Amino acid sequence: MKQETILVVDDEQEIADLIEVYLKNEGYAVRKFYAAGPALACCETEVVSLAILDVMLPDMDGFTLCQKIRENHLFPIIMVTAKVEDMDKITGLTLGADDYITKPFNPLELVARVKTQLRRYTRYNAAGVAGEDDGVIAIRALTISKEAHKCTLNGKELALTPLEFNILWYLCKKRGAVVSSEELFEAVWGEKYLDQNNTVMAHIARLREKLHEPPRRPRYIKTIWGVGYTIE
Repeated sequence: MKQETILVVDDEQEIADLIEVYLKNEGYAVRKFYAAGPALACCETEVVSLAILDVMLPDMDGFTLCQKIRENHLFPIIMVTAKVEDMDKITGLTLGADDYITKPFNPLELVARVKTQLRRYTRYNAAGVAGEDDGVIAIRALTISKEAHKCTLNGKELALTPLEFNILWYLCKKRGAVVSSEELFEAVWGEKYLDQNNTVMAHIARLREKLHEPPRRPRYIKTIWGVGYTIE
């Protein structure tokens, strides 16, 4: 079985070293950096399975690094932040992160999150949302194929992460119905939805950006306030 490679970027050497030890104990290969520049270069020369990015870095903040990685790569990204404000978490998710963890954290929890993200990424790449039939859905200029795991808008392929693809696929399958954040989260993430969970909202915002949706009059993903989301 091929060894998975985890990219760790944190300017606090002790924390980066600790993460490295725990990940290596689980059998992962680790590429560790204390700044964003070398880490970004690593993404272009090696096959990375997942990245763990600190927000506070000396040469570039972690949000910007996340955004730059997302320009060319779809592997899962976990943000590490010392801040607890919801807006910081939403910012990371909106820019393409898949999860976040707040310092100080238990290394075992971080390892568990790594395993969860890798498991989802592998499953989504192979099969998409569990239990759905393969097929192609066309809605005006938008075409999405589950079998090919490909989505195009006006004939141009969209670079969607596995989570973004499955959110859009689920909404398209439910076309005409209003899907609550709870239903969407539990269908795509496969976990129990908790109140005040901003994850769905952040990923919807990211999807709308990639769909070039007008903020006030979206053509595809529409918000039904107090209820959920729909594609008409």
